[in-house]
Amino acid sequence: MPDSEVNKTNENASGDCCLNCMRTKQRTEKEYKELMNRLNRIEGQVRGVKNMLENNAYCPDILTQVSAINAALNSFNKVLLANHIKSCVVEDLKEGKEGAVDELLGVLQKLMR
Repeated sequence: MPDSEVNKTNENASGDCCLNCMRTKQRTEKEYKELMNRLNRIEGQVRGVKNMLENNAYCPDILTQVSAINAALNSFNKVLLANHIKSCVVEDLKEGKEGAVDELLGVLQKLMR
């Protein structure tokens, strides 16, 4: 089974995937666990900030924690993006799907806002 699949039932007449299609990615158990662990830590950090706010913590202390959350999210994005390039993009290019480059550029533009 390939790493990524396109829901073929949502293709238009030209064979291109429509805007409503859903691509999926089969991740290894290791990749899945690493990403979930990162998200669980981030979720805990967000709960901590909520708790700080509820307990009237000093603004700079909250801002420091929010900065740590942003850094953790950026780190999560870097790992996920690297995995995407190494698997999905490479696979699509090997299959001659040159639209993968445009898709990647679109993702990078969104990440760099």
